[in-house]
Amino acid sequence: MATERIIAPTASPIEEHKNWALRPQSIDEYIGQPELIERLLIAIEAVKARQSAKDDTEPREHLEHVLLHGPPGLGKTTLAHVIGAELGTNVHVTSGPALARGTDLVAVLTRLQPGDVLFIDEIHRLPVAVEEFVYPAMEDFKIDVCLDTGLNARTVQIKCAPFTLIGATTRAGLLSSPMRSRFGITHHLRFYDEQDLVHILDRSASLLSMGTCERDTMSRIASRSRGTPRIANRLLRRVRDYAAVRANGQLSTGIVDEALTLEGVDALGLDDLDRNYLRTIRNVYDGGPVGLEAIAATLNEDAGTLEDVVEPYLLQIGFLARTRRGRMMTQRACEHLKLPTLVPTEEKPLTEPATGLF
Repeated sequence: MATERIIAPTASPIEEHKNWALRPQSIDEYIGQPELIERLLIAIEAVKARQSAKDDTEPREHLEHVLLHGPPGLGKTTLAHVIGAELGTNVHVTSGPALARGTDLVAVLTRLQPGDVLFIDEIHRLPVAVEEFVYPAMEDFKIDVCLDTGLNARTVQIKCAPFTLIGATTRAGLLSSPMRSRFGITHHLRFYDEQDLVHILDRSASLLSMGTCERDTMSRIASRSRGTPRIANRLLRRVRDYAAVRANGQLSTGIVDEALTLEGVDALGLDDLDRNYLRTIRNVYDGGPVGLEAIAATLNEDAGTLEDVVEPYLLQIGFLARTRRGRMMTQRACEHLKLPTLVPTEEKPLTEPATGLF
C-alpha cells in the first residue's frame, strides 16, 4: 500500500475550510437590523463616490466613526468586519481591556493604513488615560506623546493615517460623554424577530452542509434562541450533533425538541439558570420584591452575570419586573413554570414594624 506523504514539494489540493464562525462576509449577506444596514449603505456609498472623484495624490476618504451598542451576540463584531469588507480596507481588532496604557494605543494607530478600520470591542472599558489619546486621533488623526517627566518633559506629535474607529459595547451608559459625542454614526442593535432568525439558521445550515429538513425545524430553533443569532447558531450545532448520533443525520421537529430538552432549553428558550433564578424569587422570597445581591447570594452566582445575562430576556418576555424595591416575578412566569400563583401585593401580610430601643 502506497504511503501518502503529508509534506511534499508539489502543491496538493486542499478542501476549503468551512466558515465555522458562520459570519456573513458582505453587507448583502447580513440579515436583520434593516435600519442600521440602510444607514451604513448610504454612508459607505457616499464615501466610495467621494473617493472615486479624487485624484490618487489626494488623501483617501474615510468613513465616519461608528458606535454599536446592544446586548451580546447580536452581530457587532460581524458588522465591523462587514464594513471593512465593503470599504475594501483592513480591519484591526482589539479590545478595551487590552489597551491598558496610552502607548498600547499608539502602537495600534501607527500600524493603520489610510482608510483602515480599527475595531475596539468593549470600548466602555478603556482607561481614562487611553481615552485622552483617542480624542485627537479620532478628530485630527494626530497623537500627542509625552516624553520624559519634570523639567525635561516634552510633547511629540505623531500623525496617523485617516481611519474609521468602530466601537462596540454592551454598556453604552458607561461611555463618557466626550467619547460618545465623537462618533458620527451611533446605533442600538435590537433583538431579532423569529423570521430573521429562521433566515439566519437556513444560511447557517447550508454552510454546515446539514441537508434537507422539515419545514418547521428552523422555526423551533428560532423560537428558543432568545432573539440572538449567536444563541441560534449554537443551538443549531447542538441539534446537528444530536441528529448525527441519534437519528442518522435526519433533522425533524421531534429531533429538535429532544436535542434542546437534553440541553435544558425549554419552549421559550429558558435554560436551567433562568428557571433557578425565577424559582428562587418565588420559593425563597415569595415572588419579591427582592434585591439582586440577595438572589445572587442564594444562587451562589455573580450579580453581574445575572444582571447582564439572565435578566434582559426575562424582562423582555414579561417574566420579571424591576422596581425601586427590587425584582419581582410576574404571574406569567408562574404559569410557565407551573408554580403556585402569587398573592397580590395588597393582600400580602405586612411585617410588624420594628420597635426602637427608646
